[in-house]
Amino acid sequence: MAAQGRPTPQAPLAPLTADQPAFRDRDLEGLASLETNPFVLEHRAFGRPLLTVEDAHAVARRWDDEFGSAGPLHLEIGSGNGFFLSGMAALLPDARIVGIEIRYKRTVLCAKKIRAAGVRNARILRYHAAFLHDLFAPGSLNRIYVNHPDPWPKERHEKNRLLSRWFLEDVATLLAPGGVFRLKTDHFPNVERARHVLAHGPDGEPNTHLPLVETASSLDVTHTALWADDVETNYQRKFRERGLPVYALELTRTQAAWPEGQP
Repeated sequence: MAAQGRPTPQAPLAPLTADQPAFRDRDLEGLASLETNPFVLEHRAFGRPLLTVEDAHAVARRWDDEFGSAGPLHLEIGSGNGFFLSGMAALLPDARIVGIEIRYKRTVLCAKKIRAAGVRNARILRYHAAFLHDLFAPGSLNRIYVNHPDPWPKERHEKNRLLSRWFLEDVATLLAPGGVFRLKTDHFPNVERARHVLAHGPDGEPNTHLPLVETASSLDVTHTALWADDVETNYQRKFRERGLPVYALELTRTQAAWPEGQP
């Protein structure tokens, strides 16, 4: 898979074999942040619905077993405090919804929000969005949600931006045909960036192979709703209260197969 700008594993194993996950947790022995960040240990002790990296590896690509049921499988990338994740789980009880976060504190906040909501069809785990192939089989996801990704507006921060070529290629690989990617953002360049990647190859040439098409958009999803099954995020509420727009974009995985030599 082409992966221009894909981050490297946080704690890589070298060399990696085909059956080893690309993302690993930090070695906690002697980790300085244990003294300054109490959420590191709380994250490891919390239990379901919070999965550690090791828990996630144990259930990777076996989400029916983890949830004890079959059904649509959804993923939220960057779950924050868990308001959207727990809300969507309550709204869609037949779906299984997995959220990922990279910060220990946020995984704990999400897990507490899920428990408080009393939903059993949601999980939160600490993982990096660049290594979703560790966790999900190609074509296994029905929806992918990204809400208010960090814009990283300066050009020198290009490598930090989630909305990138490698990411949309992963979206197209992991979504089942007919599955959707939903973006909500208060930073319109995020929408423009996704559209540019969708339409252009790595050298600016027209992109003819990425099996995703734009199927909906809104210049203010708060006032022009795109989806009947949606939950207002905390960021969205704050921008609504200030009279500012939140933009939205939906991409749908087409029925087309990847051309030979592509992901």
